[in-house]
Amino acid sequence: MNKRQYMQKSFERQRLLNKVMSKPGPFPYVLILDHLKVDFNIGKIIRSAEAFGAQAVDVVGTSFFDPLPAKGCMKRVPWNMIKSFQESYQNWESQGFTFYAFDSEAAESIHEVHFPDKSAFILGHEGFGFTFKKDNYPKIKFVKIPQFGLVESLNVSVAASLVMYEFARSRGFNPAVESP
Repeated sequence: MNKRQYMQKSFERQRLLNKVMSKPGPFPYVLILDHLKVDFNIGKIIRSAEAFGAQAVDVVGTSFFDPLPAKGCMKRVPWNMIKSFQESYQNWESQGFTFYAFDSEAAESIHEVHFPDKSAFILGHEGFGFTFKKDNYPKIKFVKIPQFGLVESLNVSVAASLVMYEFARSRGFNPAVESP
């Protein structure tokens, strides 16, 4: 069995465990991972989603991913394999979520935004960005993570962790407290 086959087999096992064991986290936000690479970032994001109490993670446009970087968290955080960004967007929009995506040119930084309950954070592909056209989704708000070096962007799993931390921090790390 080669590495890819082992990864797929392990993924399917974790997917079955997730259906039986996962429970939404205490904080009212979700993550939408728009066509990320199948290597380590998706698993790391799910691991952080468990640590920071996410309700769910939508993995869009990916048939499987490496579960190893999740370090066992894949069975605890609800995650869904979704075919298209539009399908994920429509699902969360129908439930009243407000959408945020990341752009280094955005006017507001994540620490300046008062994320409402029912926030959905969209993270795009590491090399190509988002699969959707901004004009087709005018309700998506763009925010930035302040950076001071010369690097163009952060690793997607790091960016996801920062926004999840900021969401929890804005509520004093207390799931019962709404954003100010």
